Amino acid sequence: MPIIEVEHLHKRYGDRIAVEDVSFAVERGEVFGIIGPNGAGKTTTVEIVEGLRRADRGRVSVLGLDPRRDRAEVRRRLGVQLQSSQLPDKIRVWEALDLYASFYPSPADPRRLTEELGLGGQAATPYAKLSGGQKQRLSIALALVGDPEVAVLDELTTGLDPQARRETWGLIEQIRDRGVTVLLVTHFMEEAERLCDRVALIASGRLVAVDTPAGLVRRAGGAQRLRFRPSTEVDPHLIRKIPQVTTVDRSGDHLDVTGEDGVVQAVSAFLTERGITATDLRVEQSTLDDAFLTLIDNSTLIDRSSR
Repeated sequence: MPIIEVEHLHKRYGDRIAVEDVSFAVERGEVFGIIGPNGAGKTTTVEIVEGLRRADRGRVSVLGLDPRRDRAEVRRRLGVQLQSSQLPDKIRVWEALDLYASFYPSPADPRRLTEELGLGGQAATPYAKLSGGQKQRLSIALALVGDPEVAVLDELTTGLDPQARRETWGLIEQIRDRGVTVLLVTHFMEEAERLCDRVALIASGRLVAVDTPAGLVRRAGGAQRLRFRPSTEVDPHLIRKIPQVTTVDRSGDHLDVTGEDGVVQAVSAFLTERGITATDLRVEQSTLDDAFLTLIDNSTLIDRSSR
């Protein structure tokens, strides 16, 4: 049985629809991402999962429990890192962890958590003196101090510099290795591609797709791109006839070729047969960023055409 089930979720604030008929399931032990533009309904969805908000319609199950009816039990087994959280400036790292640990009947060892999450040297440091990355580490530690089965991490690395962001990614991988199921809300596609086993793409409150990051790239018609300068003149029309090739464009003395899987090998074979060398060769693969933009654009067009 999935560890989280969301079925036909609806939520409205006055005249604004925040979530409309969203459904997905999260399996035990996976990192499941929720991605989408700002204002897409991502945070509203996870706040309903956490039991912080009540859905207008639909069903949510967390660990077989109703997050509203069984709120106390869900909170005991669910660790939450909120999108925006702030601690008193003067509270020390160990004090915050001890305080949060006191909320649970069988918490994790706070001192072990500080060591595992790289905060051992900051145990006595006031919150206001922590760096942005250290504050995020503490936020993760507070989400894990109850020894949860599921951790919900909302926009975890927003505002962090690239080094701190990558360090935080390593922490999330550690969480997964401990057997904790992770529900990760992010708008960083590189983050989702690196960490998530599957992702749900939400736009304008609606579910666009649920798949692996690689699966979303394929759905969006993920293409490979080659840019090279041929050692001798070659007719672009001949390259266009290669079955795997989609487009060929000339840019000065360079050719830009896009195509399906296998296009790199097919074009290379074509050039080799004719004794042509591809110099200044650059190969690019479509990313989740590309898929994100394509799928969002497509969903917008479909939405407009249905009106």
